[in-house]
Amino acid sequence: MTILPDYVTKYFWGDNLSELSWEKHQKYIVQTLLNKGDGRASEWLLSRVDKNTLKENLPTYKLDKRSANFWEFYLT
Repeated sequence: MTILPDYVTKYFWGDNLSELSWEKHQKYIVQTLLNKGDGRASEWLLSRVDKNTLKENLPTYKLDKRSANFWEFYLT
């Protein structure tokens, strides 16, 4: 099981971190980090998920308008 680094887990303050896993909750983790993550969390995410995969799946994530626009621009 992939353990999320401390600098990533701070974005999941309302979740039970002992139950949160990359393998089971990847879409939720990606979505949360795309919406709320800082540069370091984004770097970690991009080390786990290919940019093309993120770009393809971008429409399936529930992102606020500002984050959606940023990532659409960034991933092109």
